[in-house]
Amino acid sequence: MKGSVQLLDISKRYGTSLAVDNVSLNIESGSYCCLLGPSGCGKSTTLRMIAGHESVSTGVVSLSDRNVTNLSPRQRGTAMMFQNYALFPHMSCIENAAYGLKVSGVAKSDRLKRAEDMLALVDMHAHLHKLPAHLSGGQQQRVALARALICKPDVILLDEPLSALDPFLRIKMRKELKRLQRQLGLTFIHVTHSQEEAFALADLAVVMKDGKIEQQGTPKSIFEKPASAFVADFIGGHNVIDPTDIAIDASSPFSVRSDHIRITSISNATTENTVHLSAEIVDVEFQAQFYFVEAEISNGQRCMCFIPEDDLDPTLISSGSSVQLNWRIDDMNTLSHTQ
Repeated sequence: MKGSVQLLDISKRYGTSLAVDNVSLNIESGSYCCLLGPSGCGKSTTLRMIAGHESVSTGVVSLSDRNVTNLSPRQRGTAMMFQNYALFPHMSCIENAAYGLKVSGVAKSDRLKRAEDMLALVDMHAHLHKLPAHLSGGQQQRVALARALICKPDVILLDEPLSALDPFLRIKMRKELKRLQRQLGLTFIHVTHSQEEAFALADLAVVMKDGKIEQQGTPKSIFEKPASAFVADFIGGHNVIDPTDIAIDASSPFSVRSDHIRITSISNATTENTVHLSAEIVDVEFQAQFYFVEAEISNGQRCMCFIPEDDLDPTLISSGSSVQLNWRIDDMNTLSHTQ
């Protein structure tokens, strides 16, 4: 199908170093996929192999049901938006946006008209004749996106496009990216190290580690049930707990969401289907409507609790206080592997 992407056992070696290790992935046409993970996990290399900017050591890349493994970037039906936007400094916005059509031999009047329309789509019509140096970071990003879209690619590839923006503009621009993706019905593949960014944008989130896919699925499914300790730690909002030497009926490490833990005074009372652990308050951060409360349990592990202001007894949260952590047994997530 037009715009679909299939990776079959692709690997990338640089000498003896294995950057991407037998990655297989299916991205449906018209979906927004985010590849996320820490620096060096292989996400940008994977994106560049899809684009054709990196050769594939082994495996197959298919776009729109075509084997494109050995094709050049221009033959693939993709467009890439780079992290630094890569705008030509001596060209105006409209000239930058029209550049791909110029390379393709489109007549000047036609390409400028199409570039003007595309810049209007990304809300840059008022800046047609400005140079990149006279634009803000967000405006430069919009021009780079218009340039990527103008040749009507099947797949748009974005390599950390929001990382250079300030936090407020980053939120605004990610909303614009999602709006354009939905409006145009194109497949977007977006590399990021930000869990928040990926979860806000993605239909399909792919968490990578050491050149491999650690977990893939909808953001909701990954957040609710991380497959490994690495995923639970990386996406945040989870505690990975080793049950050794604590009174919990569990045979292996598990995770529990920080917002599923409640803090009460120590009590001998038990509640059915609920875990109770004694702990000591280590640190408290007030975050407007919420508190981040760090507590240490008996075997030395620390748990982060995410507590709404209205649910927390302020007399319990001073540093050194003895408290009880409580969560439902059903909120314990079994990890398929712990590394």
